[in-house]
Amino acid sequence: MALAIARRMTHIRAMDDAFFFGYGSLVNRHTHDYPDAQPVTIRGWRREWRMARSLGRTFLSVVPDAGAQIDGLVARVPGNDWAALDIRETGYGRHALGADAFARGPVRPAQIYAIAPQNAQPANPDAPIKLSYLDVVVEGFAQEFGLDGVARFFDTTTGWGPVLDDRTAPLYPRARPVAPALRRLVDDQLANMGVERLSR
Repeated sequence: MALAIARRMTHIRAMDDAFFFGYGSLVNRHTHDYPDAQPVTIRGWRREWRMARSLGRTFLSVVPDAGAQIDGLVARVPGNDWAALDIRETGYGRHALGADAFARGPVRPAQIYAIAPQNAQPANPDAPIKLSYLDVVVEGFAQEFGLDGVARFFDTTTGWGPVLDDRTAPLYPRARPVAPALRRLVDDQLANMGVERLSR
């Protein structure tokens, strides 16, 4: 009887759980401990660098784009408790992803975070992209999707602005040391795209 009740409660908790779709730093499992994370591809959204006016900093965001698809990680939010993730994603709003958004991987009742258009402007020298942030993002894509996934990340991300080289004294709060080969890959990609690089 007790076992049956426990199973029932587990089932109820599972029904209450929701999922998020991460497409930037949340792809890197070293930056969070959300369970049941799995790589997926969604359609109908494009990844873009945007400065959040309310914070004065540039982040990865997404914008609707019927012809686009992007890779990312879907993970469970236990008990549908979004408080900690909403704090991490300050400056973003949550949007529901329908089942038809999933092009590859498990279909989940997921939410995606996006910076509202009225709170966004392009990346610029006053709010450059932090290289320590980009390194962590690229590490996540390398771990989940391999080098082909890293190439797709760069190919499917728009809005590139100046990049601030803060590797020696990272400004990104979840910065971590990534492999030298991965840093060189990021450097080469930025150079090939002609992205301006700023020194601290």
